[in-house]
Amino acid sequence: MKQISIATVFLLLFSICAVPVLAADTFDLVIPLPLTGKPAKFGEIMKRSYELAAEEINAKGGVKGKKIALSFEDSNGKPETARAIVEKLIDSKKQPIIVGEYTSSCAKAVAAVAEERKTPYLVVASADDDITQKNYKYVFRQNQVNDHYADALVSFIKEVVKPKTIAILYESSAFGTSGADAMERDAKKMNVQVLLKEKFETGAIDFKPLLSKVKAAQPDMIYTVAYANEAQLIMKQAKELRIDAKLYAGGAAGFAIPEFIKGAQDAAEYVVSATLWTPQLKYPGAKEFADKYKAKYGDYPSYHGASAYAALFVTADALNRAKDWTPESIRDALKATNLKTAYGPVKFEDKDGYQNQNFAETLAIQVQKGEFETVWPKAHASKPYIFPVPAWKDRK
Repeated sequence: MKQISIATVFLLLFSICAVPVLAADTFDLVIPLPLTGKPAKFGEIMKRSYELAAEEINAKGGVKGKKIALSFEDSNGKPETARAIVEKLIDSKKQPIIVGEYTSSCAKAVAAVAEERKTPYLVVASADDDITQKNYKYVFRQNQVNDHYADALVSFIKEVVKPKTIAILYESSAFGTSGADAMERDAKKMNVQVLLKEKFETGAIDFKPLLSKVKAAQPDMIYTVAYANEAQLIMKQAKELRIDAKLYAGGAAGFAIPEFIKGAQDAAEYVVSATLWTPQLKYPGAKEFADKYKAKYGDYPSYHGASAYAALFVTADALNRAKDWTPESIRDALKATNLKTAYGPVKFEDKDGYQNQNFAETLAIQVQKGEFETVWPKAHASKPYIFPVPAWKDRK
């Protein structure tokens, strides 16, 4: 009996000791994302991109010799769910860095938890200016802020379109509201009269009453900030109502993903949108990432995917440079980031009222023959822009 007991004890001790050894072979990273609900399409693009990045990083040895073990938790695009996920990750799992989320409302909830718990948080695709304007020390944002999302588009409008009037339509989220406010400020700077600025609810399907007001106002240009379904429906219904304008333009998001062209079909043609990245950019690794994504999933990724892909390399870079994997050391390493990625240069700065903000270059894309083409700035153009835009009755 004694021999059995000793053997059993030895076996138990061996098992207990073996667990940390196995766990020590990986760096476990759980990423909160909307994998169901309205923003699920964006979550899907980002999830795929994180996974491609993890494969590449692990193939090159991982971080400090450990493989990154990715997993995901579905926030459903709900701030309270995102908050609960991150509280669990920090308090129970002791995860020393948070990466991810998509909507601005979710990112704001996560940022508040991360700052409170003194855990670094890398924002990847959430644009509400407020996120990096709170003097947070642990919150870093890789993507551009809403106030600058449309910088390239505004330049295009000013130099090419030269409208006298504009109508602004926007989805009633933090992202939509701040994006509409930013365009209103830009319009005033360009001496473009804002004829109407109208909000619509997420999930709306009948935009004809709203678009009828736009048609009556007869603006030179129509600018819309919307997520996927709404962007498609607005353009299809604008075509049905034959609302002609010098330009239809989108504030990125739902206007800058492949599903926009698929859903809006020929109504998407000639639409110009702000974006933060395109597959045609000459950043190191951009083409390789875009081609790999398309080969695996059938479409090129949007800027959301490129940012997610790059974010994992930014995370790995910080983990490799951190003196240890405490939240404080990782925070210090993120602060010192100066990295060239497939998404573009990443460097977190404190300026213009923002903290730990990466000020990335923006672009304008146009749908031409059913494909996105980079049209502005000219230095990045894959094809020349098409302007003036033909009236609906003159389109084939």
